[in-house]
Amino acid sequence: MFAAIGLVTALAYWDEQKESAAMLNDFAQEPLALADALSASPKNVLAASRAVERPHAVRVFLTKPGTEGLIASDGTIVHPKSLEGAHPGIVRLSRPEAAELGLPARTALAGIRAFEAPDGERWTVTVVATAQTFRDREMRSQRRLVLSVLVASGLVLAFGGLAMRTQRKELELSHQLAVSTLRNERDERLVRADKLATMGALATGIAHEVSTPLGVIVGRAEQLLPKQSDDRARRAVASILQQTERIDAVVRGFLSLARGAAPSLTHREAAAVSREAVELVEHRFEKAAVHLTTDIPPDLPKIACDARLFEQVLVNLLLNACDACERDGTVHLAVRRGDHEDVEFTVTDDGVGIPAAAAERVTEPFFTTKPEGKGSGLGLAIANEIVKHHRGALTLRPRAEGRGTSASVSLPIAGDDHA
Repeated sequence: MFAAIGLVTALAYWDEQKESAAMLNDFAQEPLALADALSASPKNVLAASRAVERPHAVRVFLTKPGTEGLIASDGTIVHPKSLEGAHPGIVRLSRPEAAELGLPARTALAGIRAFEAPDGERWTVTVVATAQTFRDREMRSQRRLVLSVLVASGLVLAFGGLAMRTQRKELELSHQLAVSTLRNERDERLVRADKLATMGALATGIAHEVSTPLGVIVGRAEQLLPKQSDDRARRAVASILQQTERIDAVVRGFLSLARGAAPSLTHREAAAVSREAVELVEHRFEKAAVHLTTDIPPDLPKIACDARLFEQVLVNLLLNACDACERDGTVHLAVRRGDHEDVEFTVTDDGVGIPAAAAERVTEPFFTTKPEGKGSGLGLAIANEIVKHHRGALTLRPRAEGRGTSASVSLPIAGDDHA
């Protein structure tokens, strides 16, 4: 872990230095462009030089062949070591050299160009500009960074402590559930899965808002870390990075689901996934006195899926069908190979049914046909998003014969299982 932190720190420091050098190089193009312009008018170079100069910001010097030093526009001669004998191009001056040229004692950059005077001799014009404004802006940015990191560190540490406390409580609850009966354990698994799915749907909405400020916090913290000489401050910044990485992992997961990005899938037997979902809900059907029948052939092809997410889709459809049935009702799960290189999972029930108009809206968040207090309107919306994430399709419609509802999910067959 320490090696990873060291590597990230080194990369952040290297990137910062590279960015600073690039910005200084861009800044250096200004004096070089002025030198180009002055060298293009050799007859009026002295007058033009005086017009270009700005007190404490830009100075222009000429170099005459056969003489030592640089001649300023006021006739004075200076001897900066970095510029004597320098070739045309860009030269960086130290703080003492900048002060020697009458500029602030800050980093300065010089643009040098040679030109032919009217008498045929080769002169050199040197335009020196101070980088004081650039450096001051950089220092103000660093101060803002320190303030933002201090505020962010407090927030991240507070949320981190709350998350650890919540995690500890969840571990205690898991220990208690371990000694419960199999039926209660399965029921709690369904409750937790439903809550996690609901939280996922809600969190997806705010993931976009969180990712942008989070990226700023990470970037600023990575820049601040190598500049800390105090161990306590370095640990504080490292803690910020650790907690933001944790938050970022959560944000990326929800954004991946929301954007329909290519998921990390495994090849699973369609029959095995279906049977696992049935096992999870069997006790709920027994409690509701609803019959659950299945038609799951053993020779079904494999599908590419995130088993946990897709299992939740089937569980949601089965439980919705169970809730729609009265006592002694029947729910049937049929799985078969489709006509378009896919596998179809169909859940039918003989319950109260659903109007055609409502069937078109059931995948909308917070839309529900259940009585108040019986449904949140998120279950099918979440299931639909998961199916889309797997490049499949979810359809729900009234049954063509008799009463009840039919819900179908189709997923593509895994690549190595195509005929």
